[in-house]
Amino acid sequence: MSHGPSPVKLPGRRVLLVISGGIAAYKSLDLIRRFRERGAAVRVIMTAAAQQFVTPLAAAALSHERVYTDLWSLTDESEMGHLRLAQEADLVVVAPATADLLAKMAAGLADDLASTALLATDRPILVAPAMNHRMWAHPATRANIDILEARGVRRIGPNAGELAEGESGWGRMAEPLEIVEAAAAILGAGGPLAARRALVTSGPTQEPIDPVRYISNRSSGKQGHAIAAALARLGAETTLVSGPVQEPDPPGVRVVRVTTAAEMLAACEAALPADVAVCAAAVADWRAAEIAGEKIKKSAGGPPILRMTENPDILATLSRHAQRPRLVVGFAAETEKVIEHAQEKRLKKGCDWILANDVSPGTGTFGGSSNTVHLVTAEGVEDWPPLAKTEVAERLARRIAERLAP
Repeated sequence: MSHGPSPVKLPGRRVLLVISGGIAAYKSLDLIRRFRERGAAVRVIMTAAAQQFVTPLAAAALSHERVYTDLWSLTDESEMGHLRLAQEADLVVVAPATADLLAKMAAGLADDLASTALLATDRPILVAPAMNHRMWAHPATRANIDILEARGVRRIGPNAGELAEGESGWGRMAEPLEIVEAAAAILGAGGPLAARRALVTSGPTQEPIDPVRYISNRSSGKQGHAIAAALARLGAETTLVSGPVQEPDPPGVRVVRVTTAAEMLAACEAALPADVAVCAAAVADWRAAEIAGEKIKKSAGGPPILRMTENPDILATLSRHAQRPRLVVGFAAETEKVIEHAQEKRLKKGCDWILANDVSPGTGTFGGSSNTVHLVTAEGVEDWPPLAKTEVAERLARRIAERLAP
């Protein structure tokens, strides 16, 4: 029986935790404890607003370290200046990351200890946003997130659920264990894929036929997202290129959101070079040759005739790319002759492995939490038992690690 992955260990790792002013700051106290349980040392910076929710004394008691709050403290600056705080960490975690602090980071402002340390560090940064769902959806916040992610800042969450104001939506800070897992993925945590780069595609694509309609499929993205998370847990620097899905972002993974197949291909090529590419997305095979500029209306002449054209073949393109990953893995979602079609697809596309699965009605594969796959390689076919999609992801990630081992 599988009990899931073992808790990550972070012995000797040094985390600088920046706590900003939101109600989710109370979770940051548990986050300190969780990091220390796994062997990490934690130093804490608290903003003035954070101190309205939790006290420096509580953070100091849990971290067993002095808590830093004031940029202008002569004592703090003489004993542990903001530059040393920024540099003497393996990872900087901002939890909660409020809309205000994210805006400061994006603009490069440095008007307090937290923002100054964040501007001064050259260490990896992981942010855990927490705010009202309207603030999270605001174009200014989305633009700031895009800027930060383009600069390499990693993000975990936010999650959907009940918010402090009694409303529900996207804006809850990720849970402490999720943040620890994301931190471990960034740090590599000694995993077998440390120093490797992984590219994963997930979800469907949507191909517009007019401003309000599109062609798509039933893919949920559950399998692709689980694979990205599993690769990150083993230490890979992972980029997930995702079509429109409802799945939360996997911990410690850089997520690039796209809509169409052409956008997905462009994002994949931008993510190269990579050591492994796993193409789990259900990419639409065709798109409309011409997209109507206005909504197509009903007419007495009957339904419109759509002229279609082929979409780019992402799996085949990556398999033959000048910067071809060392290992290219595809998926074959079939409704009949599952293994035979997968074997043909592997040869036609030029990839190394194909995971074949049956998506016939009644299997529950699309949108479900389990999957039955067959690993098709040049050496033959390996039948895997029915597994949760997370377990399929774990098994595949381990096989990838074995294949990429020196």
